[in-house]
Amino acid sequence: MSVRAEEFFRIVDTLAGVESAPGERFTSFSVRGKRFGYYWPRTQTVGLKQTLSEQQALVSERPEVFEVQFTAGGFGWVVVDLAGIEADELSELVFEAWRLSAPVELVAEVGDHVAAAPAPP
Repeated sequence: MSVRAEEFFRIVDTLAGVESAPGERFTSFSVRGKRFGYYWPRTQTVGLKQTLSEQQALVSERPEVFEVQFTAGGFGWVVVDLAGIEADELSELVFEAWRLSAPVELVAEVGDHVAAAPAPP
């Protein structure tokens, strides 16, 4: 059970309207100007926007994979260790993070479903 960085980027690339902004220590991901995720190459972790209840559930169920990053604006951000998660589960979490940030019209265009995790080349 492990997701490589390339798989994470393929998952993000399946989503509509995503903008990435590489930085010195991390890359951030937004949809129409609203941030929904981060990737830290040094630690092979991602930060994802979630509901407060989902943040608490993830951290409580598997603290070796998930940790609280911060809470803001009624949302709970969670850090995900890529070495401890499967691609399908990560796809669901990334989609949810995107959906929580995307405009209602874009979510309606795309639908409320998760695309299957793309297969590695």
